[in-house]
Amino acid sequence: MIKTFINAWKVKDIRSKMIYTLILIVVYRLGSFIPVPSVDGTKLGTMIQQYDFLSFLNLFSGGSLNQFSLFAMGISPYITASIIMQLLAIAIPSLEKLSKEEDGQKKIEKITRIVGVVLALVQSISIVVGLQSAGANLMKSFTLFGTSGFGTFMNNLMPYIITGICCTAGTAFLMWMGERITEKGIGNGVSMLIFASIVSSVPQVVINLINGTFRIAPPTTGEAAYKWWYAPVVILVVLVMIIGIVMVEKAYRKVPVQYAKRVVGRKLYGGQSTHIPLKANANGVMPLIFAMTILQVPAMIGQFWPNSGFYKFVSTYLSAGSSNPVGLVIYYVIYALLIVGFAYFYTSITFNPVEISKNLQQNGGFIPGIRPGRPTSDYLKTKSSRLTLFGAIFLMAVAIIPTVLLKVLNIRALSAFGPTSILIMISVSLEVADQLDSLMLARTYKGFLS
Repeated sequence: MIKTFINAWKVKDIRSKMIYTLILIVVYRLGSFIPVPSVDGTKLGTMIQQYDFLSFLNLFSGGSLNQFSLFAMGISPYITASIIMQLLAIAIPSLEKLSKEEDGQKKIEKITRIVGVVLALVQSISIVVGLQSAGANLMKSFTLFGTSGFGTFMNNLMPYIITGICCTAGTAFLMWMGERITEKGIGNGVSMLIFASIVSSVPQVVINLINGTFRIAPPTTGEAAYKWWYAPVVILVVLVMIIGIVMVEKAYRKVPVQYAKRVVGRKLYGGQSTHIPLKANANGVMPLIFAMTILQVPAMIGQFWPNSGFYKFVSTYLSAGSSNPVGLVIYYVIYALLIVGFAYFYTSITFNPVEISKNLQQNGGFIPGIRPGRPTSDYLKTKSSRLTLFGAIFLMAVAIIPTVLLKVLNIRALSAFGPTSILIMISVSLEVADQLDSLMLARTYKGFLS
């Protein structure tokens, strides 16, 4: 992979794309340190670890939520909007029809951006309202409108208005930035922003692990002290995960395809053998992101009423940080089922065996031993279904087993940064490396033909 990046850097066009991507990522990280003027980020940062939903958002925003900066909401509202639109496209026939048309896809993308902006507005205000209801005095006071009755009302309302505007503008800017990276840079824009957010947390995780084990620096308030064997166990778990993820991400099943010979005029066409590559984990990390997002929705709703029975139920039975063993079992069972469900759902919208079967038949191709038409589509559907199940089980193992192992050993070194984060980083890295390989190959062919 390192050799791929070095070789790609030597090509002017690819180097320009890489520099463009790096510049936008630097802008993203700089924006993560611009505070929202209406919220006391210091007080909010001390409360984030008490809520799993906020820890989840903080990780995917690169620590921006911890300071409640301009990019506090990150790109998560857009991801949630994409999930909502994909679900609606299956439930609503008109949206499903639009999704199959080129112009319709542009309309759906536009609607997704609007929904993402609305979610950013609602989510940012709901977080500060929920924490205020929990007794945290986070909002800064304003005296712009005087001390009259209406003036006092406006002064109390202004912090929420400023918070909503700033966080919504930040998310809208990140959506634009993600589109620019996809269009003119390297990799998928949204994935690259999430990747940058998670990578920014790595140094602090490493520092906490080293300091917790060897006590190089004086401990801060609430910092855990680790036993000498904590660091080797964490390193071993991470290495095993990296090796397993790379092996599965690079693995694929070859479905053989034979093209019949055809005589057109005086020329003979076809007759060659090829294959259809079906990845072992074709869905990548999307089922995990979908499952994590859905599981955080009840906690997000419960923040409006932090003292209610609903929020206590969510904290007990739908939280990875629950102290109730039964609650943890229920949480991980639901998490596993959601991963499997979203794996099959995502496969159904990204892999169309009927369309592949039609294309093969129209071009004179067939799978040896399988009749063209419906038998071919059924065969491909069966193979895809089995690989989807394998991919879902793999994602479940990566997301749950290391987390449970570290929890049983009482190792909190990774904190919110865990197996899912490592999977996302590796998946995005491999995706970028593959894209660079494709760009290099395209330019090699171009140079050869010229």
